[in-house]
Amino acid sequence: MKKFASLAAAGLMLAMAGSAFAEDAKDLLKLQTSQGPVTIELYDNVAPKNVARVKELAQEGAYNGVAFHRVIDGFMAQTGDVQYGNMDKDFDDARVGMGGSNQPDLPAEFSDIHYERGIVGMARAQDPNSANSQFFIMFADAPFLDNQYTVIGKVVDGMDNVDKIKKGSQADNGKVENPDRIVTATVESN
Repeated sequence: MKKFASLAAAGLMLAMAGSAFAEDAKDLLKLQTSQGPVTIELYDNVAPKNVARVKELAQEGAYNGVAFHRVIDGFMAQTGDVQYGNMDKDFDDARVGMGGSNQPDLPAEFSDIHYERGIVGMARAQDPNSANSQFFIMFADAPFLDNQYTVIGKVVDGMDNVDKIKKGSQADNGKVENPDRIVTATVESN
């Protein structure tokens, strides 16, 4: 009888571990960029509204063809302007970086996660509640961004390809001539 109880307890523990693992499953934003693949683990539990927007736009194909329009060496690479940044259609060099999606702006969802190399944050205007579709990937640590911009995830694979993204002009706030782009963006669960 004791042996059966031990087996039942072990089975229960395995079932509980399995359900905990399922709860820990993360969505991945998979970018195929002009420099190669980049995988971002999305932090749904940290910034649910902002992450939901990015996932929605990726699933619609809105990020496909969108430029890395602002890239500052040693700082970050910004992309996601689905209004003016699509290099396959309607690219507007004069306005890229000023657009968003046709959805309303999002509220800030600040967290205790530090801006370090590989962290992905939502770009915004001066108003903290103005993030929409644009996001940026950090090349290096930037603690001055902590609690100023919503963190939505972190690069878990392909940071070497992020490092290869064409850098912009320091004199022109990182504006990139003939920029690299997101070729495709998809969302997967791991």
